[in-house]
Amino acid sequence: MKAAGKAADENRRPVAGKPVPGVREMGNRRALTDIKNLVGAAPYPCAVAKKPMLQKNGRDEKKPPLASSRPMTRKFAASLASKGEPERQVTTADPGLGADHNKEPIGDGTIDIDVEQYEPVPDVDIDMDETDHKDSVNEDESIMDIDNEDSGNPLAATEYVEVLYKFYRENEAKSCVNPDYMSSQQDINAKMRAILIDWLIEVKTKVHYKFELMDETLFLTVNIIDRFLEKQVVPRKKLQLVGVTAMLLACKYEEVSVPVVEDLVLISDRAYTKGQILEMEKLILNTLQFNMSVPTPYVFVRRFLKAADSDKQLELVSFFMLELCLVEYQMLKYQPSLLAAAAVYTAQCAINRCQHWTKVCESHSRYTGDQLLECSRMMVDFHQKAGTGKLTGVHRKYSTFKFGCAAKVEPALFLFRQAHRRHLQAQSS
Repeated sequence: MKAAGKAADENRRPVAGKPVPGVREMGNRRALTDIKNLVGAAPYPCAVAKKPMLQKNGRDEKKPPLASSRPMTRKFAASLASKGEPERQVTTADPGLGADHNKEPIGDGTIDIDVEQYEPVPDVDIDMDETDHKDSVNEDESIMDIDNEDSGNPLAATEYVEVLYKFYRENEAKSCVNPDYMSSQQDINAKMRAILIDWLIEVKTKVHYKFELMDETLFLTVNIIDRFLEKQVVPRKKLQLVGVTAMLLACKYEEVSVPVVEDLVLISDRAYTKGQILEMEKLILNTLQFNMSVPTPYVFVRRFLKAADSDKQLELVSFFMLELCLVEYQMLKYQPSLLAAAAVYTAQCAINRCQHWTKVCESHSRYTGDQLLECSRMMVDFHQKAGTGKLTGVHRKYSTFKFGCAAKVEPALFLFRQAHRRHLQAQSS
């Protein structure tokens, strides 16, 4: 019975008015004030004074703000007085003030933390004129922001996309080759290079289409071929080996799933062995000093298509123009950014049947329509002749429904007539 009575006494709540055991009676336990966690203290005052709600009784009238429930300190009283609010009457019984005016005594002997950091945030009146000024942004500036719609897409890298393209422009010259490098080759020429690249982009049975590689891989493959041939003399019988190995390196750099070397042996009709491909891979890498990170026309055309607010048709026709240029040795004299801009410009002219190059395109490409005319007219010439001759791989590829029959768009021949008219005007003046 005594044990039961003792247990009941232990479970019974303390009698009202009986003091809570002090810190000394708690043994070696740390006082909670050491970690700013107050025992028995009232909840912290609200950090932000909320605005009173508006009552609609015929007209909007503001209710007087509710009286603050926080303790009255000198700092708080001074802030109320500065705002024109009546100071609360302080009495000796007010728990906000005691013998020590800097701290607030708590019933259990602990000291509250400073409440000065919880002062109400003053209401700020919004300057409507300033807001209207921000909304009325210059139209040209709002048009120029082509990344606004992708601000929530992390893959678009809108925070630093301009820095990326600044880097590409500064380094695109390093990806270019001497447009006359074939003069140093003894056993190959520009026509053989064209046959090799046409083979790489052949539609049904050739390498690029069979493995369903990305466009980035094709452009990097051609770039590796040209940079290697510029520095290394290659016999005719090994030119296809250079092309296959360049594609293997581009796949390793760009693709998620890379073709195995045995597949490349079969694609080349067993003209080369696995060992020969791996040996050529080492030679190419050492010759190029392992530099695979170069801006190709692909990175620029993606940006310029975005600036042109392109649809699928404009995108496919632009890539058709670019791939026609990959085959042509004479187009090596143009930098990647100019080739990309001229491809978009020529595609727009072919689709719209008029010259079309907006201020936004000009701003992002850094090229005017007049600067693109020479390169664009060459693309129109390639477009006109794409379906004739022996090298028709690009034309057949872009004549399929998978690629939107982009090759069937009428060439922008009016660019030649305009050029001829300007030439006559210049002679007459």
